[in-house]
Amino acid sequence: MEMLLNFFQVAGVGVVYFLIVLLCLVALVLSCVSISGTWLILIATIIAAILQSFSFPDWGTIIVFLVISGLVEFAEAMAGAWGVTKRGGSGFAGFMAIVGGLLGMVAGSFILGPIIGSLLGMMAGSFLLVFLVERKRLESAQAVDIAWGAVIARVLIVLLKVMVTLGMVIFLLGGLIVTH
Repeated sequence: MEMLLNFFQVAGVGVVYFLIVLLCLVALVLSCVSISGTWLILIATIIAAILQSFSFPDWGTIIVFLVISGLVEFAEAMAGAWGVTKRGGSGFAGFMAIVGGLLGMVAGSFILGPIIGSLLGMMAGSFLLVFLVERKRLESAQAVDIAWGAVIARVLIVLLKVMVTLGMVIFLLGGLIVTH
């Protein structure tokens, strides 16, 4: 009987570790389509901390991952507007880059599917709304250049999200392997 209980205890721990790895993999996929995976890594970190009695990861890791996740969200929110204003676009066009990105992400996920569609839709939506806003005050060539700023900023943010999420995954899983 005791052997059976030990088996279920070990199996349960194995399932939790599997869940942690699964959360990390899903987080990486989500970050590739501009959805923040860092929050899933934070959840995986909290689960791992509870499982490991806060030896690793500890509260410091949780707080650092929380701050990183917040900073990535802030950077994403500002990226489209930053890309537009860096190329001479108006503040309103910068705001519309954010709105266009959100609308495009939703529309794209319905048209081309949730992974590729949301990413392409986000870029197309940002480009289109910025172009329409800037075209009213500038020539087409200038409006296109400014709209491309929104797209480039969005692509850079996706790369940032993937790199940060990957770094968090490596730190968490590497730390769990070393300490276990």
